[in-house]
Amino acid sequence: MPQDQPGLQERSQQECQGTEVESYDAFIRCYPEYAATSKLDELRLSDFSRLDAQGHVYLDHTGGGLYAASQVRQHLHLLLDSVLGNPHSSNPTSLRTSRLVESCRHRVARFFNACEDEYEVVFTSNASQALKLVGESYPFQPGDLFLLTYDNHNSVNGIREFDRAHGAQTVYVPVRPPEMRVDAAELEQSLALAQPNRDNLFAYPAQSNFSGVQHPLQWIEKAQEHGWDVLLDAAAFVPTNRLDLSLWKPDFVALSFYKMFGFPTGVGALIARRTALEKLHRPWFAGGTISVASVTADRFRMASGSAAFEDGTLDYANLPAIEFGLDFIEAAGLETIHRRVMCLTGWLIRRLLRLRHSNGRRLACLYGPADLEGRGGTVAVNLHDARGAIIDHQKIERLAGDHGISLRTGCFCNPGAGELALGLSRDDIEACFRDSASPMNYQTFRSCISPKDSGAVRISLGAANNYDDVRCFLEFAREFLQ
Repeated sequence: MPQDQPGLQERSQQECQGTEVESYDAFIRCYPEYAATSKLDELRLSDFSRLDAQGHVYLDHTGGGLYAASQVRQHLHLLLDSVLGNPHSSNPTSLRTSRLVESCRHRVARFFNACEDEYEVVFTSNASQALKLVGESYPFQPGDLFLLTYDNHNSVNGIREFDRAHGAQTVYVPVRPPEMRVDAAELEQSLALAQPNRDNLFAYPAQSNFSGVQHPLQWIEKAQEHGWDVLLDAAAFVPTNRLDLSLWKPDFVALSFYKMFGFPTGVGALIARRTALEKLHRPWFAGGTISVASVTADRFRMASGSAAFEDGTLDYANLPAIEFGLDFIEAAGLETIHRRVMCLTGWLIRRLLRLRHSNGRRLACLYGPADLEGRGGTVAVNLHDARGAIIDHQKIERLAGDHGISLRTGCFCNPGAGELALGLSRDDIEACFRDSASPMNYQTFRSCISPKDSGAVRISLGAANNYDDVRCFLEFAREFLQ
């Protein structure tokens, strides 16, 4: 967890007492640390000027980061100045490509401080494919366990289909509203379920893409001491937080680079401990994953290391853009980005929760921590009318779009967190699956679950955001006051 959060939290509580005026001066009095992030205002002008030129308020950074103009220019110049060939060869253009791919692989390892004697970087199409690689290849057998928290992304939830197909058992650890955190005693009880000499996999998000809760990275070592392999979904965490793999040593880490810096959109990574990677058994082979294969002899031999998991030909024309993105983040300063996002998140939550209808009812219901301790810049809410009824989140998304505000609504591919946050019971949900007369989709599910709701409004902040973006959203939210 970033080290400056507790201090930021303490100061915000002290400085903001009695502050009622919605102004930049009031914001700075609450969060004086924001002034130290002015470098990002310069980047807003030089690299993200299209936002203001086109009237965009972009509040969906958990959905996808924004690429900087300088990243695109650097990548364009590399493509125009290079002749790149398929790396599965040894001709001059192929060798040039192979050098770029390996340079990128080393750069990713350095960014996450992953010792290359201990960790392998496997390039994938996104975090979901990285997770699928683990799920389909993990050696589940009867008696093994797959343990995961309720607030995992569907790409983690889907691994349960692999473990069940092999006779293993799935166990969920709930998160508890309203903070959407895991009870420490419940986690300890679940971790104690691991059987010695079995294959046990524990998966959780470093940061929930629903609530913004940052689960402790200390869980990694705790789980491993109980006999679990640990799969960390870092997709929502790493855009604004440092993940140092010399300090925290999960067995598998999944991430998407477009979440971090917008471009390229078709590349992610599985960063895996070499010992953990050796434990996986791929259910098939493809071009690029084998050292040799024979049709006549009906035999094959898998390649070693990362190559065994990189199916077909890598997206070699786009891979070099990862280095430019990492360079951009490091030049901007990941700690600076983190500090800015935390200041804006604190102000957003504080001001949003103070909005009340004329009868005193609160406008917003927050799903997640109301302070900054152990949370990131992802904020999930529902807005309520003066009678206390939830305002349709899809209506809010449409109206926000009319104001040039890009945010996200729904369950964010995180049904477990949404079900617990919104109070949906197993009986509620099973009845919809049982009684649905047509193929189930989100709209038919919404109709079935009514009058309860099935989603929320998510505002997520990133490197390109500033005070005016948050102010614009708060002004938009005020329009729902009655």
